[in-house]
This record gives sequence, structure tokens and C-alpha cells, in this order.
Amino acid sequence: MPIRRFGGHRSLVSHSPKLSYGYKKMNVSRSGYRVFSANSSAACTELAKKITERLGVELGKSVVYQESNSETRVDVKESVRGQDIFIIQTIPRDVNTAIMELLVMAYALKTSCAKNIIGVIPYFPYSKQCKMRKRGSIVCKLLASMLAKAGLTHIITMDLHQKEIQGFFTFPVDNLRASPFLIQYIQEEIPDYRNAIIVAKSPSAAKRAQSYAERLRLGLAVMHGEAHHSESDMADGRHSPPLSRTTTGHTGLELPVMMAKEKPPITVVGDVGGRIAIHCGKPPCDDIIDDVEDYVAAAEILKERGAYKIYIMATHGLLSAEAPRLIEESAIDEVVVTNTVPHEVQKLQCPKIKTVDVSMILAEAIRRIHNGESMAYLFRNIAVDD
Repeated sequence: MPIRRFGGHRSLVSHSPKLSYGYKKMNVSRSGYRVFSANSSAACTELAKKITERLGVELGKSVVYQESNSETRVDVKESVRGQDIFIIQTIPRDVNTAIMELLVMAYALKTSCAKNIIGVIPYFPYSKQCKMRKRGSIVCKLLASMLAKAGLTHIITMDLHQKEIQGFFTFPVDNLRASPFLIQYIQEEIPDYRNAIIVAKSPSAAKRAQSYAERLRLGLAVMHGEAHHSESDMADGRHSPPLSRTTTGHTGLELPVMMAKEKPPITVVGDVGGRIAIHCGKPPCDDIIDDVEDYVAAAEILKERGAYKIYIMATHGLLSAEAPRLIEESAIDEVVVTNTVPHEVQKLQCPKIKTVDVSMILAEAIRRIHNGESMAYLFRNIAVDD
């Protein structure tokens, strides 16, 4: 072993490769990551298994269950100290239980000294309640605050109902897109898709639907009007009578009469005769499909205009209540959704429901975040309007 002198003192300098290897090995273990499933349902576990198989890692050992008094309990069965932890949570029909499972697991990992806690929530719940409605509340903002308080430091989600929801969070949010997978489904699974036409659900969605049409080199049609009129705002109080002289001693305000908006019946701008109609909403495909009455009514109109096949494209297939039965009995040929939300029961009730797997992009997002790589690659060829 060589000896060096520094100021009259001898110093031993070792070039042993074992010490160097041991130091690197320690760093690897400290900077490791684990993937957990925060939901006890089989559907969430299935998505988590697909993601971990693509990553080449094992699913973290944990137990999530409901006690006899309906309280949620989470037991983490392995050490997570100093590691990046990814919690995969799909949202089944019992939304509130799924939220509590996520909060309790995140807090358990936080108190177990995890380095970073990243929530993989493909469908973000309560995202429709992101605007103030009458005397309601912005529940989506409340949920964002709860997740931050529980210990989450990052979120991976997909096709938020409104992009502005990202502003509710005090930590980074990666809002992935499902459109490349749905476009691939159109190209590979719809026979003669070159004879198709993209149908925007409304004029406001035309610009976004145009993004699909341009990438597929297809034509564009737009639907206008609605099958059912929206509920009145009379209960809001904005139509209260003005002040009168008899009650206040002052002259009441003479405001102009506001004409209420009333949409006409559904019409189609564009020729869909003899074409395959691919029905889209916002973004180019709807982010959420739950109540399907409007889709069924639109499909009837498209059928009357001569469309011989009708496809509905959406990211999150909630399909609550009677949605599977209505789809099965309608003129719709297929409803294509991703596996961000469990819908196996609905598929058993309605064979028209098809599923596109998006575990690949979720796994790649996990890998890139853990390695500190750019996420820009996952958004290539994604238009601003997507």
C-alpha cells in the first residue's frame, strides 16, 4: 500500500476497488424507489402489476383494508426510508374510500421517512368540481390541499378535466395525455378508418377536435345544440326583484332584461353520410364519459344523417348507473376508453365497451421522474389544444 507524507505525517492511500464499489452500492440503495398500490381492488392491483412489470420491479408490500367500523387501515410491510415512493391509485365507484386510502398511505409513508411521495392518479377525482357553482365550493382545490398535507410531493395524472386544476397544487403535477394511444387504436382497430370523420361534440370543442382530424388526416364535422336544456339559474338569486321606493325610500335599479340562452335541437354541420363517425368532445376526445344520454341522442342524429358506424372516444370511462345498458341499446358501435378507471363490471354488461392500455406511459413517467430525466419526450407531437 503506497504511503504519502503531508506535513510530516504519513497518510495511507488505498486504491482498493472494494471500498469504491461499496460506496456506490450504498448510494444505489439510498436512491432507490418503490411502487405501491393504494387500493385493495383487483382492478387497481392489475394496473399496478402492469406498470411494475414494465419497470422491472416488484410491487411494494403493503396491506390496505377496511376495518369492521369502516375505518381505513394501511400497513406498509417494508422499509421506505430515504426512497422515492410511487403510489398507484385508481378510483373505483367508491370514490371517497379510495381518497382516504390514498391519504392514509401517503401519511404512513411520510411518517416512515420516505424521501419523495409521488401519487400516480390516472383519473383525478372531483375534477368536475373545479369551478364555483352557485353556493357550492371548489372541492377539487380542497382535495389538492389534503393531498399536500398528507405528504405527497408530486402527482402523475392523465387528461385533467381542466388544465387549470394544476394551479390548485403547491407541488408539481404532470398531466399526461391519452390521445396517442386512442389515435393508435383508431388506426389499428377501426377498419377503413380513412373513411372516417371526426365529429366535435360542440362548437367549443371544434378547435380541439381539429387536432385529432389533422393528425389522422381526416375531415371534421361539428354538432350544435343539445338534447336536453340545462337547468335554470333562478335559485341563484340573481333574478331577485330590484329595490322599490316603498320599502327603502330609494328608486330601484332599472337593469336591462337579460335574455336567457336556449340552445336549439341537435344539428350536424358537415357531411357524415356514408362515413364512420368518431364522436369527440373536449379535449379532442372526451376526458370523462359518465352519463351517456347526450351521446346516445347524438348517435341517433348521426345515424339519421347517414353515418354507418359510430365510435365514442374517451379517456376515463366512469360509465355509472344505467350507462352500459343505454350504450348496448343505442346506435353506438363502440365506446373506447382507457384503463385509468376500473370498468370491468361495465364491460361484462356491455360488450361494446373497449379498453386501451396506458400503463406504458405511466411506467415511463415513473422512470423519468425517479431518474431526474425530462418529461418532454412524453408530450411529443401533442398539440396545445389536447
